[in-house]
Amino acid sequence: MNHFEGLFGRHVAVVDLGFGDAGKGTVVDWLCATRPVHAVVRFNGGAQAAHTVVTEDGHTHTFAQFGSGTLRGVPTLLSRHTIVDPLALTAEADHLSTLLGADPYPLLAIDQDALVATPYHRLANQARELARGTGRHGSCGMGVGETVAHALDHPAEAVRFGDLTRPAVLRRKLSVLRDWLASTFPSVLGQAPPVEDCAAAFVAVASVVRSVDHSDVDSLLSTGPCVFEGAQGVLLDEWRGFHPYTTWSTTTFDNVVDLGAGDAMRLGVVRCFTTRHGAGPLVTESGVLTRTLVDPHNPTGPWQGAFRVGHFDAVAHRYALQACGGVDGLALTHLDLAASSQALRLVRTYDIMDRIEPGLFRDLSYQASLTSRLLAASPVLDDEPPSDWIGAVEDSLGAPVLVTSSGPSTRDKRELRLDVTV
Repeated sequence: MNHFEGLFGRHVAVVDLGFGDAGKGTVVDWLCATRPVHAVVRFNGGAQAAHTVVTEDGHTHTFAQFGSGTLRGVPTLLSRHTIVDPLALTAEADHLSTLLGADPYPLLAIDQDALVATPYHRLANQARELARGTGRHGSCGMGVGETVAHALDHPAEAVRFGDLTRPAVLRRKLSVLRDWLASTFPSVLGQAPPVEDCAAAFVAVASVVRSVDHSDVDSLLSTGPCVFEGAQGVLLDEWRGFHPYTTWSTTTFDNVVDLGAGDAMRLGVVRCFTTRHGAGPLVTESGVLTRTLVDPHNPTGPWQGAFRVGHFDAVAHRYALQACGGVDGLALTHLDLAASSQALRLVRTYDIMDRIEPGLFRDLSYQASLTSRLLAASPVLDDEPPSDWIGAVEDSLGAPVLVTSSGPSTRDKRELRLDVTV
């Protein structure tokens, strides 16, 4: 009996229990390669996602909007909780077509209510981040947060994917957005494309991608096993992350429940070491580990900043588990790098606290207070590296490791606990 299908039901939801970059894409690719997945459903985030998958023959693709099962021929649904960037989607499709030897668009469907990120949002995002100077929040510079914030403030003017099939409506909304950019950040208006050019590119994408309504999720769930692929990590969640160094996206399992898959098996992904991009607290950060545990797929970015590495932060990951409502099991990644590092340790407590607790939902003042406490904390390192990383992580987080990964491809994954039966 397949452990994932027999014990926990047909559907699997994959969430990162850190600050992102733990290997969600490789886990999703492995699931799609080893079980009959009917579709991958993206349930949060936008084009700022970077889920790198390496195939058995050495080809590499960094998935941003297409689901990480695409190279296995598994279709993707971008749900209403995602933010679609049509221009970035075109670039990603071009690269996928070279790997697949075929057009990838037939494998993609997008909910008509998904928000659309435009070049005007991107320019506003970058200008706002530059204006923060040394107080940057660590944005990816893709305009995702700006898209969500503007839609909350001006819901009637928000561009949604369904608008791309209505050129007159699309042009009107794009004109409003360009005018907003001119009034808010006039210094970058010269970099903004004309409305007609933007509209033409968006309409071209809509002509080759299937637009669906909410019922498509129900149809997928009733037809076969689905994998729900999360973006970023729980510690960056808009309400549960360490404000203000967060994303404008719900990174927990909440959107999976909202989409009708509350009974999905919950798989939390963690590295053997804790990482983050750019600004914000990383209590276990180590200069030695940052220099030695180098990730070629996570370089320093012009907007995110440097890729930072720390010891395994059980305190932060326990917080993530509590914030997202727990998991059925863990996927533990980068065991190969852990085995090669004698400097790496497990951190079970900080000097000023041994645990952090989520506050009331949507209480950003409480989340900001957590950030202040974390910025003042120091890690208490175990004396030696764990002799058994799997057992140490299970003990420190109180959840079973069901999958291990010692590299970027499917052949580097191992499923544990196959002896467990219903």
